[in-house]
Amino acid sequence: MEFLSQTYIALRGPTGAPQSAVDTIARLSDRLSPSTLLADRRAAVLALKGLTRDCKADVGDRALPGLIQVLQDDAEVDPDIGKAVLETLHHLCEVDETADDKDKDREISFKHTDYFLRDEQATHTLFKLLHNSQFYIRYSTLQLLSALLQNKRSVVQNHFLKASNAASSIIAVLEDRREIIRNESIATIHSLISQSPDIQKVLAFEGAFEKLFEIIAREGGIEGDVIVHDVLRCVDGLLRFNSSNQSYFRGTSLPALLCSFLLFPSKLQPQDAPPQEFALQFWDPKKATNASLVIGIMGMLIGSKGTTSQETHVFIRCLIELALASNAPTSLKTQALKLLPSNLSFPLADVIVTPYMPVPETNGEEWDRLEPASALDVLVELALHGEYNGLYGDKRLKDSLDLRAAALGIFGNFVCKDEIKQAIVQGMLPVEGSTNAPAVPPLLHALCLPPSSPLNIANSMTTQFATLLFSHLLSSSARSKSLARSIKPSFSGLSAGQSQGQFFVPADGVPNPVNVPEPEDEDAPQSLLPLLSENLSLCFLARSRVDSANEREVREWDRLIVGYLCLLVQWLWEDVKSVREFLDAGGLGVLVEPINQTTETDSLVPGLCTFLLGVCYEFNREPGEITRSTIHAIISRLTVDALVGHMTRAREDDRFKSVGPECMVLLCPTSSPGALASHQRVQEQEGEIWFDWAFVDFWKSNQYAVQKALGSDPNSLATSSGPSAESMMLIGSLRDVIRAQAEEIDVLKSKLKDLSTEVTEVSELKSRVGELEAAVRVAEEKRKSVEKEQDDLLVLLDEMSTKRRRDKERMKQAGLDVSEDEEDGEEEVEDGDGE
Repeated sequence: MEFLSQTYIALRGPTGAPQSAVDTIARLSDRLSPSTLLADRRAAVLALKGLTRDCKADVGDRALPGLIQVLQDDAEVDPDIGKAVLETLHHLCEVDETADDKDKDREISFKHTDYFLRDEQATHTLFKLLHNSQFYIRYSTLQLLSALLQNKRSVVQNHFLKASNAASSIIAVLEDRREIIRNESIATIHSLISQSPDIQKVLAFEGAFEKLFEIIAREGGIEGDVIVHDVLRCVDGLLRFNSSNQSYFRGTSLPALLCSFLLFPSKLQPQDAPPQEFALQFWDPKKATNASLVIGIMGMLIGSKGTTSQETHVFIRCLIELALASNAPTSLKTQALKLLPSNLSFPLADVIVTPYMPVPETNGEEWDRLEPASALDVLVELALHGEYNGLYGDKRLKDSLDLRAAALGIFGNFVCKDEIKQAIVQGMLPVEGSTNAPAVPPLLHALCLPPSSPLNIANSMTTQFATLLFSHLLSSSARSKSLARSIKPSFSGLSAGQSQGQFFVPADGVPNPVNVPEPEDEDAPQSLLPLLSENLSLCFLARSRVDSANEREVREWDRLIVGYLCLLVQWLWEDVKSVREFLDAGGLGVLVEPINQTTETDSLVPGLCTFLLGVCYEFNREPGEITRSTIHAIISRLTVDALVGHMTRAREDDRFKSVGPECMVLLCPTSSPGALASHQRVQEQEGEIWFDWAFVDFWKSNQYAVQKALGSDPNSLATSSGPSAESMMLIGSLRDVIRAQAEEIDVLKSKLKDLSTEVTEVSELKSRVGELEAAVRVAEEKRKSVEKEQDDLLVLLDEMSTKRRRDKERMKQAGLDVSEDEEDGEEEVEDGDGE
């Protein structure tokens, strides 16, 4: 009743006359003065709090200085007035998203925020109030800090760094067991550390990591509620782009907890398989979101400097097992592969993984454990057939293609060294002296799979990915191209329908051996390059028979043709022997016809055929039936301008321009106009792949050289800026010499380091000698000074003795008695002088 009475009197005025809102606010603002009673100030604050809803601007203009003063003076003394003033300030500074005029409300809130932050003492008071254990004081303070950070984050961060108790107060709030306060504090911390490395360091060394991981453990790990997601975001914010915090974090025992959150043993030996509870887990969207943040933190630590090899190995093994041998959601598998470092030195060929496959019609509740295989084999199978050996490949969803594209990228990074490329291609050749037909690797089988009509979507995707994988093996490697020309795959009896994985059989079952009957009158196996040329020709033939109204099937054939052309372009580049073999296999006729029969809607295939024609013309340097003059006549008939136009249109095609280093999967155009406008997630839509970034970068680097070659004379030398195959072999030998010289340089550097150490020791000794010499000089100067002082004392003593004798003589003359001691002393002095 006292409160209502005081509020009524404050609003009524002295005479009880009606007052406007502005007059009321002015009167209440006057009562905020420190000279008034605490109860009056409390009543005025509560009244102003009620007026902020309808008179936000007027309350801020007139009462904000007084409210800030009350905050600094009374909030710590009286919890009631502290709660009221904090809530009032929060209403004044918070942007109301439900306001009728949002822009005006935002302008008012920002104005109040600027005034509040004008004096850093007000912000420092907020950090002091966080030490108060009162529920409403802490909660309201955190709400006000969140609003201020939302409006003017950088200013609040500067005030935080100047406050003496700010970091400890923030960490203290994290220890609060009241869920509402803890959740609000985590949201405040996430805003506070954003784009502020200094605050990130302060909180990290104050113990933020330990407190945050304790919260995750109490909430049940990644299976916890939304609070776990917010905590993991804070951990990520403290670590990302902050090398100091990363070094500090690695020095703690917390990195091992990241693996434990995913149920992966942090001390798993290389020869041991991870437990089944890691590989087969129950995943829901909440758990997948939290796991994504954990994986992101692990990937960040893998790529940061200072990570130990043991720690990196554990993280990489965890990501590989998650991507290749678990039932994790497809998006998590894709993220895990993308986070592996580009300079991957992990032994994929030596690590054995055990994949799993869902049992059909069990809704993912039952799984088959498959035969163990090397991580490299499983990676290739994943790229070729998709997740679970193409179990859902007929849907061709974008997230599934993203996973296969990520596997393709890891394969490209793994084979970046020529030695690895050559070893893999060498493995596709028959063993010398062996009479048995060699086992056909899955990659080679998918690459040589003949096209069938009507087109099988899953098989065409497998072949396209095979062309992309094989192009990585041949790119910029003359030796690999030479070995690839010797490959003669034998697929007797294999059909397109048999493009299944090589190890996808239940672990408790034994695969039945497939005995392929050898036809009696079988021709000699065809080498790989003519076989690809033949498959390309079959694709053009099948495409010509498709009804033009069937746009989907035409597009699928175009995509498969693009895959073959991209591989051939990179194979024939700077390889004159491969160009000769391709031309002798009838490849020229395959290219010319699509260039002649262009349509307005078709730009990629003619452009790629033109590019490949230019490559054949440029590197056709060996004698044969089809000479440069032969190709030059065809180019003259087609005209150089028209050919260059084909290449330009291909480069300007959206399917080409949309490809980037991190994006090669595009959304497939749909015939349903409402599909994109629906609530269907992008990842659940159908996707397609036309190029990878390696080919796009190759095209951009060499398009001008091909255009220049198309206009060159048939008798001219090669215009390509790149070296020939012979030059590549010479470069290879020179690289060996350079490698040997580099080793010698390393040895010499080691010796130089030893000599430098000796020189350093000599320098230290010289420095010590110099110090000793300086000390000797100082001692000598001191000795001379002491000798001079002694000489001065002797002179003074002699003068005193002379004066004493004179005084004794005077005393004797005056008739005074002189003691014998004085005479004896005088004689001793005289004797001493005589001596």
